[in-house]
Amino acid sequence: MMKKFFSGLLISACLFVFYPVNAQVAEQMIKIMVSPDHDDWQYRTGEKASFTVQVFYHQNLLKGVKAYYEIGPEKMDPVKKDSMLLNGKPFVLEGGTMSSPGFLRCVVSVDYEGKRYRGLATAAFNPQAISPIVKYPGDFRAFWESAKAELAKVPMNPRMTLIPERCTENTNVYHVSLQNIGNSRIYGIVSIPRKEGKYPAILEVPGAGVRAYSPDLNLAERGVITFVIGIHGIPVNLDPVVYSDLGSGGLREYWTNNMDNRDRYYYKRVYLGCVRANDFIASLPQYDGSNLAVTGGSQGGALSIVTASLDQRVKYLAAVYPALCDVTGYLSGRAGGWPHFFDRNNVKYHNIKEKLETIPYYDVVNFARELKATGYYSWGFNDETCPPTSMYAAYNVINAPKSLHLALETGHWTFPEQNILLQNWLIEMLKK
Repeated sequence: MMKKFFSGLLISACLFVFYPVNAQVAEQMIKIMVSPDHDDWQYRTGEKASFTVQVFYHQNLLKGVKAYYEIGPEKMDPVKKDSMLLNGKPFVLEGGTMSSPGFLRCVVSVDYEGKRYRGLATAAFNPQAISPIVKYPGDFRAFWESAKAELAKVPMNPRMTLIPERCTENTNVYHVSLQNIGNSRIYGIVSIPRKEGKYPAILEVPGAGVRAYSPDLNLAERGVITFVIGIHGIPVNLDPVVYSDLGSGGLREYWTNNMDNRDRYYYKRVYLGCVRANDFIASLPQYDGSNLAVTGGSQGGALSIVTASLDQRVKYLAAVYPALCDVTGYLSGRAGGWPHFFDRNNVKYHNIKEKLETIPYYDVVNFARELKATGYYSWGFNDETCPPTSMYAAYNVINAPKSLHLALETGHWTFPEQNILLQNWLIEMLKK
């Protein structure tokens, strides 16, 4: 079921603890509002879309300044490009149509007093009919069953260290280290309710980047075990300079490491590390043994789907703008998912036989095909990091129970109300 909500609410800090850290979408002096002429921003293929543009300065419509606009399929070259002089009134741009399912984006920019301002809107054409480009390998299941068997042979060897300064009256907090494949480890922070009893659990998987992590005390205080993990095999409570150095050094663009070998690709250890994190949760005496969820945004949205697909212990997942979906879409002339391996800037580095053979084993689309867990999904049409074309390519192949919660105007960020609704859904599912 699809639902539109929050069309006129103030933008907040992007993501709470579940999701990747993005900069807050700040208020600006000049606001460019672009609105499709359908309230739900959705059209039939062949139907024409238009966009109403309003440019505000001090909450009044701006005039005497030139506006530049581009219209075309998301992440592709524009099919229309022009400018016009603002006259203090709204103006309408004819966007045209699309002959096949996808997204048509209108981007408007204004230069004012040495600064460029930008606004956009994205019309959807039959998004429920978007099909993936990525191939499904015949041995996909066998590959991952073999990988999980490899993990099962590795002792978990858990290490838990109490973090007294992060504990509360109701919750104990520990730094955790677990053995993973390849003589590596998974690190994270687990928060466990102090009151004697059995509790459901949530694995919280990270967005892209290299950084420290904090406990999720919010949900722990509501009677849920929360386990927030990093994926890079390093402790998650170090000095920030450590992560900064690694992010610009050894872990820079880690998502490309060993991409030409399916058995050594960086994400193999990451995906299996998420399963190992669930092994740890299952070993906790406070866990109720039954109710387990996984959640995250962007890369974490991808890892939520992957983890739930690989591990049948997961009953519920909540994925916000998942990355790594249908990444080969660019090779067929449409937007692919983050990290945009095959866009115009990167295709020359990655469009080689060995990498193309590896990608299908790690693309979220193929994990989505295998899902059994009940899922909550949320994104916006204006996401330029994880294009909606790529996310629908994954969503449309899911046969498990699912619901899609759209906040149409959002890009790679969320409203606080979205986060609250997602949290409440998780609590409701885990405690029903």
